[in-house]
Amino acid sequence: MATRKDRRKKKRKWLWVSLAVVLLVAGGSAAYLYSIYRNVKTTVDSEIHKKVSGIDHQVTEKKVEDEEPINVLLLGVDEREHDTGRSDTMIVMTLDPANDRMQMVSIPRDTRTKIVGKGIMDKINHAYAFGGSDMSVNTVENFLDISLDYYVRMNMEGLSQMVDLVGGITVQNDFAFTQGGYNFPKGQIELEGNEALAWVRMRYDDPQGDAGRNERQRQVIQGVINKGSSINVVNNIGSIMDVFGENVATNMKFEDMRNLAMNYRSARENLTTYQMTGQGTRINDIYYLQVPQSEVKKTHEMIKEYSS
Repeated sequence: MATRKDRRKKKRKWLWVSLAVVLLVAGGSAAYLYSIYRNVKTTVDSEIHKKVSGIDHQVTEKKVEDEEPINVLLLGVDEREHDTGRSDTMIVMTLDPANDRMQMVSIPRDTRTKIVGKGIMDKINHAYAFGGSDMSVNTVENFLDISLDYYVRMNMEGLSQMVDLVGGITVQNDFAFTQGGYNFPKGQIELEGNEALAWVRMRYDDPQGDAGRNERQRQVIQGVINKGSSINVVNNIGSIMDVFGENVATNMKFEDMRNLAMNYRSARENLTTYQMTGQGTRINDIYYLQVPQSEVKKTHEMIKEYSS
């Protein structure tokens, strides 16, 4: 009888961070593949890898070694010229390899909570503007009473470039609208990079507000993941690593990415998404989303159930 690991080897490749595994099975000369492997490893470990003080990497390494569930904070940062940027996308992604499942929980950007390290109550997405990925990690851990194992920060411009690199994506658009000079009809639509960026940035004309935009962001991320498993990575490796080096930061090292690609890729087969909710309010004429404690507790329990 085939073991669970044997069955995993036959499944489709996981996230686009699984470049190392693809390279090991790709055709071509050993010298050429080793050169690519070395260049990818160098780019990841010297340019992309950025530690954060709030995550104990040794604890995370042990979890990955034992193939235990892990929590990853995805930060989509809209950094523009002369602007520090804010984390417009905050998603806690839980990977549960034992049960071949993945959960993505979106935290609304306007959520009012304590900014850890700043000592004030503010919008949760301001944590990045105040203290970068470190403060974002600490604030999300405190808000949901969870432990994070990894974070991945990507500039939204980089996500646009990734859409182009995978040859565009297909998404489901719930209603027609215009944004950034592009018209998006209702229904299933094809998006290139700049179109995808405009599509996810639209917020104020969405009847669901921030929740609607978060759903579009999840669709783009999932579209890149799905298309990324089928592109010719070897022929596109230079462009991919250029995008990574300029737009991505993570506390993952190259070996971490390889281990996740090998042992956690089956988790993407069963994806569940959840959008946290709350009540809009104004304090000192500033808009916030007040998330009730009951919703915070519910979300904590959802993540705990996947990561236990």
